[in-house]
Amino acid sequence: MINKLTDKIKKTNAPIVVGLDPMLSYIPEHIQQKAFAEYGETLEGAAEAVWQFNKAVVDATYDLIPAVKPQIAMYEQFGIPGLAAFKKTVDYCHEKDLIVIGDIKRGDIGSTSEAYAVGHLGKVQIGRQSFYGFDEDFATVNPYLGSDGVKPFIKVCQDEKKGLFILVKTSNPSSGEFQDQLVDGRPLYELVGEKVAQWGASCMGDSYSYIGAVVGATYPEMGKVLRKLMPKTFILVPGYGAQGGKGADLVHFFNEDGLGAIVNSSRGIIAAYKQDAYKHLGAENFADAARCAVKDMAADIDGALKNSGR
Repeated sequence: MINKLTDKIKKTNAPIVVGLDPMLSYIPEHIQQKAFAEYGETLEGAAEAVWQFNKAVVDATYDLIPAVKPQIAMYEQFGIPGLAAFKKTVDYCHEKDLIVIGDIKRGDIGSTSEAYAVGHLGKVQIGRQSFYGFDEDFATVNPYLGSDGVKPFIKVCQDEKKGLFILVKTSNPSSGEFQDQLVDGRPLYELVGEKVAQWGASCMGDSYSYIGAVVGATYPEMGKVLRKLMPKTFILVPGYGAQGGKGADLVHFFNEDGLGAIVNSSRGIIAAYKQDAYKHLGAENFADAARCAVKDMAADIDGALKNSGR
């Protein structure tokens, strides 16, 4: 799957993943009203609004991007109907030949971790048959319970040729409370990055491992260090746009070949119609605004990489 991701980034010239994180406040009134007219102001109505919103955004952007990243909490808040919308979104994105990164941030041990891995990336055995559950292509994993929490995911990835993005240095302001703490004189996130590189060495694609890392765009200097520690690791970079990251901050996350990283933007794309730059398009044309935002983001990153010589 990492080979497919790399190939699609080369084809689109857009190392971008669209975060499908649809809060109801992001969904235009006309989408909500239509869903509520059919299902009422219920969990089912909210889930239908989410699904229709996602579908429109995907239809408007799928030819420009390699991947999407639905954040499962945005669906879980609507209970079982929300999870059904999550699954419909995953399946529809696959129909559009998009790579799906399940942003699930799971982190547990033993049989619990194995069950998460099977449910999101692998197949569950039922009698003599086996079935895919959510069937994403990658999943995000929290490694802070140690190898016991990660190895079950790695095994499923090896069986299914799928991948992981393991949290190393996250983009949120308080991440340093733990991730920056010194251990034998070095910040913890560096030690985690080295561990990710070790795990990835046994899971190589053609050029990159399918065990990747999450490193926030809001910490470019730390990203520069981690890029050197993890030369064969693909880095998922959240924090672009709404969290303050911009193209010029991103160049050190990429290798000299111009690959090795994929940058996430969520509300900066899916709620672009609310931004001053795209407000003239109106809420009715929210999907067109998302498409414009993707194009502008791709141009920003491409310009920054070219200026850096990558």
